[in-house]
Amino acid sequence: MAKKQQPLQGRRIAFLATDGVEEVEYLQPRIAAEQAGAEVYLISLAPGEIQAMKHDLHVAGRHAVDRTVDEADAADYDGLVLPGGTVNPDRLRMSPTAMAFVRAFFDQDKPVAAICHGPWSLVETGMVDGRTVTSYPSLRTDIGNAGGLWVDRQVQVDDGLVTSRSPDDLPAFCDKMVEEFTESHVGQLTVA
Repeated sequence: MAKKQQPLQGRRIAFLATDGVEEVEYLQPRIAAEQAGAEVYLISLAPGEIQAMKHDLHVAGRHAVDRTVDEADAADYDGLVLPGGTVNPDRLRMSPTAMAFVRAFFDQDKPVAAICHGPWSLVETGMVDGRTVTSYPSLRTDIGNAGGLWVDRQVQVDDGLVTSRSPDDLPAFCDKMVEEFTESHVGQLTVA
C-alpha cells in the first residue's frame, strides 16, 4: 500500500477564528490541512477556547486556542484560513490587531483561504480590491463596494486567494486550499 501523500508536510497553517465560528467551516478545512501533513494553529482574539456554532443559531463544540492574535506573527505561518459564520468574522473585523494579521499574509505573499462570511476580513483589510472572489451571497455588495468582483462559484482562486460560498462548497474549498497552500505564490497582488 502506497504511503498517503502529504503535500503540506512541514508547513504551518494559521486558522483565525473567534466565538461564533461556523464549526464545519473550521473543522473540515483543519482536517484537510492536517491530513495533507500541515501543522495547524488556531489563532483567536483571547486565550482559552472559542465557542463554535452551527448555522449561527445552535451551540456546537468548543475549540482550544493555540495563540492569541497579539502573540501570533504571520511570518511564522505558511498560509491563513478564514472560516465563516456570521458572528465570527464580524467580531474579527472589529479588531485592528486581527486585521493587521490578515493583511500581513498578503504583504508577505502567502496564500489565504476564506469561506462563507470569512471574506469580510478581506473587505476590511482592502484585500479584495481588484480581485475576483466568491462568498456567501449577502457579502456581494460589500465585496463590490471594496473594489472586488463577486462571482457565484463553488470555489474561486485569484493568485493565491481561495474563496468559497458556503458549507456546501467545503469539498472543493478544501481541495483548492491544499493545492494553493502547496504552491508558491511569489508576486501575489498586494494592495497599497
